[in-house]
Formats: sequence, structure tokens, C-alpha cells
Amino acid sequence: MTQFLISNMAPLMFGALIVVMLFGYPVAFALAACGIFFGLLGIELGLLQTSLFQALPQRLWAVMSNDTLLAVPFFTFMGLILERSGMAEDLLDTIGQLFGPLRGGLAFAVIFVGALLAATTGVVAASVISMGLISLPIMLRYGYDRRFASGVIAASGTLAQIIPPSLVLIVMADQLGKSVGDMYAGAFIPGITLAGLYAAYAVGVTIIRPAWAPALPVEARTFREPNGSSGTPSLAVLTVISVAAAVGFAYWYYPQPDPPIDELLVLSTAVGVGVAFSASVLNHVTRLGLLSRMAERVTFVLIPPLALIFLVLGTIFLGVATPTEGGAMGASGALAMALARRRLSFDLLRQAMNTTAKLTSFVVFILVGARVFSLTFYGVDGHLWVEHLLTGLPGGQLGFLIVVNVLIFLLAFFLDFFELAFIVIPLLGPVAEKLGIDLIWFGVLLGVNMQTSFMHPPFGFALFYLRSVAPAKDYVDKITRKTTPRVTTGQIYWGAVPFVLIQLIMVALIIAFPGLVSGGLAKKAAVNTDQIRIEIPAEEQGAGAPLEGHPAEGADEKESGKDDDDPAAAIEKAMRGEKK
Repeated sequence: MTQFLISNMAPLMFGALIVVMLFGYPVAFALAACGIFFGLLGIELGLLQTSLFQALPQRLWAVMSNDTLLAVPFFTFMGLILERSGMAEDLLDTIGQLFGPLRGGLAFAVIFVGALLAATTGVVAASVISMGLISLPIMLRYGYDRRFASGVIAASGTLAQIIPPSLVLIVMADQLGKSVGDMYAGAFIPGITLAGLYAAYAVGVTIIRPAWAPALPVEARTFREPNGSSGTPSLAVLTVISVAAAVGFAYWYYPQPDPPIDELLVLSTAVGVGVAFSASVLNHVTRLGLLSRMAERVTFVLIPPLALIFLVLGTIFLGVATPTEGGAMGASGALAMALARRRLSFDLLRQAMNTTAKLTSFVVFILVGARVFSLTFYGVDGHLWVEHLLTGLPGGQLGFLIVVNVLIFLLAFFLDFFELAFIVIPLLGPVAEKLGIDLIWFGVLLGVNMQTSFMHPPFGFALFYLRSVAPAKDYVDKITRKTTPRVTTGQIYWGAVPFVLIQLIMVALIIAFPGLVSGGLAKKAAVNTDQIRIEIPAEEQGAGAPLEGHPAEGADEKESGKDDDDPAAAIEKAMRGEKK
């Protein structure tokens, strides 16, 4: 029995952790308890030394002194302030009016606003609750299918999981030992692509099931010109001019063939937005009438979130600020935006700070528990057990990626993304690196996969967030005065299924096309080893031979013999290809 325990300590430890968590104990305490129990058991069996736990204080101090994790409370606080600043209401109202005349226009507006909120808040709960409160009643009022409407809102809210500044990517970078800025840059293109896939699905629904996503009726379109037109041609012209300015700037500022994609997108977008904003301000002040009300409204509503995105992501991608500093600037920008909208109050600050403190404490406690668990797990060579288990899979890299993604998808039914990041990722990262997989690419891939933990039943948090704000009983609509049926939990669950499949398709696309991630990363300069030179300074005294050129005239064979015995001279001759 003793030999069995010693030989199988690692799998027993991992299995015990799963059993304890299935009993419903908090993850942080389950991790720490399993680590301490099996550590003491290993000491009793002679497998571990008593000095093992002397390393525990240092590991816990490393958690407390980790500057990268400071970004978690900053971005959480920023998202909570923005949730109550009124920005989401203005965005959904304006973009909903813009896309309203189209079939499925409200769904497109939710996806677009979800991507913008993801790039500003980085918090899934804030995005889902805001859009659920604002958009769901409007979509139900005008006849949207309840499953489709629920799925669009929940899925668009989870874009905050993968589009920077995502909290998941911060934790992922910390666990994989990589730069948060590189993780953000790698996740930018996949995040936008995923939003595009959501929009493509919405287009398909409007074609196959047009009754599920009708256009807004004429009486609901409130942004009209004095002559009754919508004003969209003026907005289209302004968009073309702005895009042309952005593209022209990109070609002028980055003439090289392989520019850094993240810097290119940030700077060119800033130029295009600046052109649109300047034109709108000039038209509004001078009353030229060149732009429609719709064009001005869309421009002025989009400026605050885009400015906040530049303040956070722009400074990170340009190398001006670290992710922690970018989070601090984002929190300051959110406070300024709430103050400008007259939404900032002591109650708002207190609620935001309380929630931020709770979430940060939750993250740190899980991380502390994970450090205690990993101390014992690594002590009994658990990492080698996992490595042998995964490197022996058939198919090499592809087989490893398939098994790992299936494992993450199944675990996400029961664990949230923080728990997956702190428990599973530290075990998978070293194996992936040994197989030659880039860890930035691997982290983004798992981040997209872990996004399903918010969406699939029965424990998807985004579904719970939407359930908390969706009407649970029949109600009378304030505008139409008609009785509107409630939204059932089953409708919310079934509405999420197509979007879970889309997220899995995105995982397959990242595996099939790695350039979706690596294309956002700065190209590393190639180093030609044939042109490397080692220069050794000549000694101050004596007539040491110069690094390049020929020996000084008049040097006799005796001096040459001395040089042969001199190590510096020998290295010099070897570099010139001379022989003794």
C-alpha cells in the first residue's frame, strides 16, 4: 500500500482535488487543503523532505509582490464605473437606430456594442447585464425570437473574455510567464474575427428565418432629418473619408513591408477617428449642414469609448505604458467619463470599490491556493507525470492540441475561467513549450476555448447574468401597452448553443491558421550570425595587435610567438581565419 501511494501520488492528488471540488468546497480552499494534506502525507511516507514547506512563504510572497496582477483591480474598477456611466445606453440607442432599418439590425447593434464594451470594460458581467437591461426589452418589443435575442446578448457580452483588455488574458500571461502586452496583441485579431463570425451568423438567421429578426418599424426610428430621410448617406461619406485618411496615414507612416500590426491599427484608427471628430465638430459649430444628425450623433457617441480604448490599449501597444499602467489610466478615464456625464457619486464609488475588492480577493485567494497545491504537486513530480501523459499522445502537436482543447471544453462545464487558468494552465504550459508550441499562441487559443465556460449550460455565468435581468414573468410593455411573454431559462440555454459552436469553430480556425494570432505580434528582427563580431580591446601596455588589419611592421618572429601564446591574439586570429 505504501509503495502504491508513493508511485501514484501525483494522480491521486489530482483526483482528490476533483473529488473535493465536486463536493462543493470553495476552489481556493480545496487547492490549499489538498496541497497541505498530500504534502504531509509525502513527508510521512519519506517521499518529501520536511523542508518542503519552508518554501511556501516565499511562494506566497511572490503572489503578493506580482505587479502584473495589479491590472486586475484596475480593469475591474474601470468596467464597473463604465457600466453605470451611461455609455452603454448611448451606444445601444444610437447604433440601434443606425442599424434599425435592416433586418436583424438590433442584433448587429448588440454585437457591435458588445465588441466596443469588451475593448473598454474587459468585464463580462458588466457587458451582459448592460445589454440585457437595455436591448432585450427592445428586441422583445419588436418581435425578435427569444432564443436568438438571448444568445446574441450573452455571446456578445463574452467578447470581453478575449478582446483586450481582458482579465483572462492577464491571468493567462502571468501563468504562462509571458508579456501581457504580447498576449493582448495576439488576441486582438481573433477577438475581432469572432465578433465577425457572430455577425455572419446573424446575417444567416435574417436570411433563413427572417421572422426571428425583423427590422425596426418606421415609427420606432427616431433619428430622422427634417426632410424625413435617415441621414445614412452623409454618415457613409464621412466613414469613407475617415477610412481613407487612416489608410493613407498607415502607408505614409509605415512604408516598410512588415509593419507592427498592433501599432498600425492603433495609430491609423486614431487618425481616422480624429478626422471624423474634427469634421463633426466643425460642422456642428459652423452650422454648415454638410453632415446629417445621424452622422454627428454616431461620431459623438463613439468618441468616448474609442478614446478610452486608445488610452488603454493604444498606450500598451505603442509601448508607452505597461498593462498595469494602462489599467490605471483606464480607471482614471472611466472616472472622468462618469464625472462628465454627471453619473459619479459616492454610492457609485462605494459599490464599484466593494465589487472590485471582492473580485480581486477571489482571484488572489485562488492563486494562493494554487501555489500551495503546485508546491506539493511539483514536489512529487506531478509535472513530469502530466508531461509524460501528454507528450506520449499520438499525433504530436496536433494530437496534443486536440486533447487539451477537448479537456478544457469539458472542464469548463464545471469550472470558471479563473479556476481553469490557475489549476490547469500551469500544468499544460511546460508541455506545450516542450513540444515547440508558442506560448502566446497557445494562451490565446485556450482563452477562446475558455470563453465557452461563460456560455454552455448548465453553469455558464453569462447565462446566469442574462437570466438575472431577463423578464421572468409576463409583463406589459411601456411603449406598446401589450402583454409581452416572459423569457424562459430553456430559451436562454438553447439560444446559447449556436454561439458555443461558433466559438469552437474559432478554436479550429486558430489551429488551422496560426497567423490569426502571430499576425498581431511585432515581427522579431532576424539576426545574421555570420555578421557577429567580437571586439576585444587591446591592452593599455605593450604593442597588442589590432583587431583588424595586419601586424605592425617590424614585428619579429619572437613577438609573433608571444602572440600565439596570448589567448586574445588566438581568438583574433581565429576570427580572421588564420592558422598557426
